[in-house]
Amino acid sequence: MKKTALITSLSVVSVLLISACQSSSNVDVRTGTGSQYKNNGPVPAGYHRVVRGENLYRIGLRYNQSVATLTRWNGLRDASQIEVGQLIRVSRSATGNVASNTSNKTTASKPTGAWSAPSSAVNVGNVRLSRPVSGSVLANFNGGSNKGVDFAGNQGEAIKAAGAGKVVYVGNALRGYGNVVMVQHSQSLLTVYAHNDQIKVSEGEQVKQGQQLATMGSSGADRVKLHFEVRQNGKAVNPNLYW
Repeated sequence: MKKTALITSLSVVSVLLISACQSSSNVDVRTGTGSQYKNNGPVPAGYHRVVRGENLYRIGLRYNQSVATLTRWNGLRDASQIEVGQLIRVSRSATGNVASNTSNKTTASKPTGAWSAPSSAVNVGNVRLSRPVSGSVLANFNGGSNKGVDFAGNQGEAIKAAGAGKVVYVGNALRGYGNVVMVQHSQSLLTVYAHNDQIKVSEGEQVKQGQQLATMGSSGADRVKLHFEVRQNGKAVNPNLYW
């Protein structure tokens, strides 16, 4: 698999979405300028305010939108150039006057390389991944209530990288996922390992296929298991296409 330098370390934050008051003219709801939308002011419904350490991929993952979609909705020329304090449209139903990006705020994390959406929800590039654990399948991908595959296993069992790549996130602030590790394998392909007990890698670390990432646990879950996802440009796809 071709290795490309991709994303700097990711930080997860809680975002308060508050319905906006009626805006006056000359309000830029994307950069957060204007009397209604100061950096510490309310965030219009359907928007997300960028904080230090975020990038467009991480925002897309939170709101289940692809980088390509967010780039188009926000009129961004470069998906890596979002800025702290900038308002990003994350919902099709969002309203507001989106003006050109004129912010001079601190730059957030910058993923490198071009971002493009896959033509369909298939195994783009015929990538082959290995199963991260050997346990039986508890629940399979359905694209709705389950965006990955849940594997059974024992407390402390080794969870291994499905493919070579770079660890781009380690943390526990993603609601419903418990202790999470995310590994970026290419410009568009990322794997997610959730409900871990102990984490054995750090953000920014390069890992090999089969290298231990964590131990199995029940953080954020009602039983010991691994929830495993494969994402193409932020969109969950069926992991069974990659074995």
